[in-house]
Amino acid sequence: MKLRLIGIMFMAGVIIGGCNAMNNLSSDEQVVKVSEETAPSIMVDMINTEGKSVGKATLNETEKGVTIGLQAEGLEPGVKAIHIHETGSCKIPDFTSAGDHFNPDHKKHGIDNPEGFHAGDLPNLTVDPDGSVNLELTVEAVTLKQGAKNSLLDDDGSSLVIHEGKDDYKTDPSGKSGKRIICGEILN
Repeated sequence: MKLRLIGIMFMAGVIIGGCNAMNNLSSDEQVVKVSEETAPSIMVDMINTEGKSVGKATLNETEKGVTIGLQAEGLEPGVKAIHIHETGSCKIPDFTSAGDHFNPDHKKHGIDNPEGFHAGDLPNLTVDPDGSVNLELTVEAVTLKQGAKNSLLDDDGSSLVIHEGKDDYKTDPSGKSGKRIICGEILN
């Protein structure tokens, strides 16, 4: 009985303390309300050309753009291109259903292209000698907010695609990056 009474008194103290802390906010401090328009976190299953799951990607909206966290295994070691493609479709075996690179501003391909770059052009990634990759990057040119011109979550979504070779960052339309070997559908 004493333990129950102590527990009730502790919880009452926490509630009263929390209320007092809210009342003691200075005029400079603001309580940030959760917005109903906050972009969702998107989980993406990454598959190989046989349709087997080889990893996951997580996409989150931030103030600086969309953060992509990628973990995958079973890849050939080395430098590989990774791009965001315009359609949320990963039909095996070649993933051509993902369409071209995500390019809402109709620019040329390549981070180093003076006429570029596609919003879906990303820096190359390096697959470790054990065949795994673990990376996080932020893409400033895109958003997960629906209705925006540069939203990855338009009517048909988009895809995250890893290619067999590296991107040369300038050759249109895909940087001579080779076949598509891993794909993940970015859908709402």
